[in-house]
Amino acid sequence: PRTIKVVPFVSDEVVYLSADEEDKYVIAQANARLDENGQFIDEKVEARLESRYLREVPDKIDLMDVSPKQIVSVAASLIPFLEHDDANRALMGSNMQRQAVPLLCPEAPLVATGMEMEAAKYSGQALFAKNAGLVTSVTSSQIVITGDNSDKDSYPLMKFVRTNQGTCINQRSTVNIGDRVEPGQVLADSSATEQGELALGQN
Repeated sequence: PRTIKVVPFVSDEVVYLSADEEDKYVIAQANARLDENGQFIDEKVEARLESRYLREVPDKIDLMDVSPKQIVSVAASLIPFLEHDDANRALMGSNMQRQAVPLLCPEAPLVATGMEMEAAKYSGQALFAKNAGLVTSVTSSQIVITGDNSDKDSYPLMKFVRTNQGTCINQRSTVNIGDRVEPGQVLADSSATEQGELALGQN
């Protein structure tokens, strides 16, 4: 019988793994070079297996990361130029972000990594528009948007809501009456966001 060599390629299928399941596979870096057919260009690809980082031939690669940032936590991915940081300093920086307290006038960082918007979005503290429309009412407690089909969307704002840490969540509007908004646009900031970006301090 003739042996047919199968060339490995990267598919669109996404596989979700827990940390212990991940240890069983050789996983390529997300930024490994691919051709138009999804096949690895380089003879050896940077990959990881358990806690080891190695260079492996494409035939032995099982999976590929979706993003280069997924090997670090959200807190670590907010540190600019993380790859140039000493590991101990990066660890301290990640931990210190948890110690940030809510501010009256938070400022988004001047040097960002691109994860600030994502972190704010999934924190649940910033408010984003669900549908396109025109802002018809803005008060301290709610924002009303009238859609193109005349449907009204009401967005209640949290005002000085107590947190488990004994601080408060206070949302404030970033839009005015008459503004046109699109889906996903920032409607309100909280004590730790500015224009929908995570803002843990001041510059």
